[in-house]
Amino acid sequence: MISTPLAVLASGVMLAFVAAGTGAIMLQQGSSFSHPRRVGGPFTLADLDGKPVTEADLKGKPTALFFGFTRCPEVCPTTLTTLSGALERMGKDGDRLNVVFVTLDPARDTPDTLRDYLTAFDPRIRALVGTPEEAARMADLYHVHVRRIPTRDGDYTLEHTAAVELFDRDGKVVGEIGYNEEAKIALAKLITLAFPGQCHPGGGVSLWDGAADGTCKAS
Repeated sequence: MISTPLAVLASGVMLAFVAAGTGAIMLQQGSSFSHPRRVGGPFTLADLDGKPVTEADLKGKPTALFFGFTRCPEVCPTTLTTLSGALERMGKDGDRLNVVFVTLDPARDTPDTLRDYLTAFDPRIRALVGTPEEAARMADLYHVHVRRIPTRDGDYTLEHTAAVELFDRDGKVVGEIGYNEEAKIALAKLITLAFPGQCHPGGGVSLWDGAADGTCKAS
């Protein structure tokens, strides 16, 4: 897989997405986002108890943000398992992060469905849900490609961006975790995200490519 910074995605050079039904990563040329030079923006969704959640509620902590759906055959459970494993290894340090799963399929992913689905993962992973229009608008703002693909049985699946987007405490995009990135690199990125500017044990890497970052300061 090619790890591509969201800054490049925003320019419309290439976009990673999931091939329908296979979980394979492919590349698509071009971009149809309404805000091609900005990642993120104002949104209003709800948590699983129906409480409104906006972009302001995520500020104050760094955020790992992933978009998907519960019937996703491979990418979503794989990614959420990676995030869960990293949070478990971080222990209480994982509390320094928002880790958020936004459904792209609110027609089928009801709060109860999402609540049951997330029991398989770390309880600190929060799910957000909205109307189809709200979900589509947020996907556009956060440069998440999503397309509905009819299946032979009359149902449908979704192809969608597979990367986990990483934001600092002020809501600025600062990196990504690519699909199928090594667990140790994903962990190092989350530690670095949780302790910005510090050489915290296990962290100190670039949030884009995972390379060692020699600029961090001793904690």
